[in-house]
Amino acid sequence: MTGAELTIDLLAKHGVKEVFGYPGGAIMPIYDALYGSPVTHYLTRHEQGAGFAAVGYARSTGKLGVCFATSGPGATNLITALADAMMDSVPLLAITGQVPTAAIGSDAFQEVDVLGMSLSCTKHSYMVERAEDLAEVLQEAMHLAQSGRPGPVLVDIPKDIQMGAVNYHPWLAADDYKPELSQSELTKANELLSQAKKPLAYVGGGVQMADAQDELMQFLKATNMPAVSTLKALGSVTPDYAYNLGMLGMHGGQAANLAVQECDLLVCIGARFDDRVTGNLAKFASKAKVIHLDVDAAEVGKRKPVNASLVADLKDSLPHLATHKSNPEWLAHISHMQQQYAWRYDYPGEKVYAPYLLNRLSRLMPNNGVVCCDVGQHQMWVAQHMTFSHPSNHLSSGGAGTMGFGLPAAIGAQIARPNDFVLTVSGDGSIMMNIQELATIRRNNLPVKLLILDNQRLGMVRQWQQLFFDGRYSETNLSDNPDFVQLAAVFGIPGETITHANQVDEAIDKLVASEGPYILHACIDDKENVWPLVPPGAANDQMLTEVAK
Repeated sequence: MTGAELTIDLLAKHGVKEVFGYPGGAIMPIYDALYGSPVTHYLTRHEQGAGFAAVGYARSTGKLGVCFATSGPGATNLITALADAMMDSVPLLAITGQVPTAAIGSDAFQEVDVLGMSLSCTKHSYMVERAEDLAEVLQEAMHLAQSGRPGPVLVDIPKDIQMGAVNYHPWLAADDYKPELSQSELTKANELLSQAKKPLAYVGGGVQMADAQDELMQFLKATNMPAVSTLKALGSVTPDYAYNLGMLGMHGGQAANLAVQECDLLVCIGARFDDRVTGNLAKFASKAKVIHLDVDAAEVGKRKPVNASLVADLKDSLPHLATHKSNPEWLAHISHMQQQYAWRYDYPGEKVYAPYLLNRLSRLMPNNGVVCCDVGQHQMWVAQHMTFSHPSNHLSSGGAGTMGFGLPAAIGAQIARPNDFVLTVSGDGSIMMNIQELATIRRNNLPVKLLILDNQRLGMVRQWQQLFFDGRYSETNLSDNPDFVQLAAVFGIPGETITHANQVDEAIDKLVASEGPYILHACIDDKENVWPLVPPGAANDQMLTEVAK
């Protein structure tokens, strides 16, 4: 086989059925090998779109996402998706073409040191220097992307190695390093649990990566322990759990943030004390002792000291936690806060109210539907006002906060789960970042739904300019955007625009009932803000809940 043929053959042997990419000169041999192969390729209209489609594919299934790009600008256009996957621990394999080995270092046409560029935003990167190494590198890369704490891996393959003859030889992975649960730390943790009067579970994205939702829910139901979730963990705690407080942090719910500040034991399950979660770190859960469960020892104690650390796979560690029933007085207080700070949807105005629209959509869409968010105010409203039965049904760019994520991620999710309802929720700022992927929807006849919340502003930045920069609105006016429904129509996608509250219910019904792709363009108040908000440098119980518009 040639190196290119071996590449495609190995992907197929390892269960990869779909890949995303964009061809070019240095990766042309691999595209030639794709022709007639069992691996289906989806052409996106930008390499960043390919990277995010692969991320959406991976996050909605737990499988390896794969993307291709050529050398130079093709490879550099993948960097943002690699960084996003690194921050959110997504199993991703990026294969890039490179100029021939003899030309490396000569500033050849479309030569870029993608190995060097990618080192900081991948779990590992390779450049194949010898044809005899190709088989081992590819197999190791696929294994590495999916093992332990998942992450993106890049393999850069020079064109002459793609074209030259290579031999296949199986690569046998060494036994995976699997950290063993420390019995002494487990004893400490269970003692802390037995002593706690106000315990609280702080749930992170590690639960989904460990496929440990069942173990989490068994623990929570056995203890009645209240639970808060990070943005990436939403759906890990099932919506029907009585003491599910939802998201915590900068735009978390009031009950969630107050509970964290009041608890005396914080059980951190696969989370990393991100700054958007903690606010002022010194004041975060300052009354609480901490038990930290994570597969990655590097996260334990990285930002907050712990009293017990269970470094192990969550499927192994969670069942060993003691299941003492939570204090009834604490639970009564939690229930009171849930009622006191419950979201309200009786908006008095005539304009479309985004929280009501999203809440109604959440109640009407199929239980196993997938929502893919872009980044901004709409992202926080989705997290606050929609509910999810599993974290693979809520795809949102967490650590990187990447605008332009939602549309290509939805394409990847729809291809991975062709029979499921898949929706992109975007803003009028974010949608313009990768709007060319409407062509990918059209080409593949994908029934992806689009909801654009349009306030003619770069909303989250405008909100901060209002609150923290004395209302100096610098470069956040987007009132010259195109008509999104007309634009979608050019790509054969039907839809409608709504401008008033009395249009919302019927419009949501149409969106949910549509069989093919559909766009709902909802015009909202340009002064509407996301509440609550923890200001910079403040503790999480110092939330702003409203200011004059």
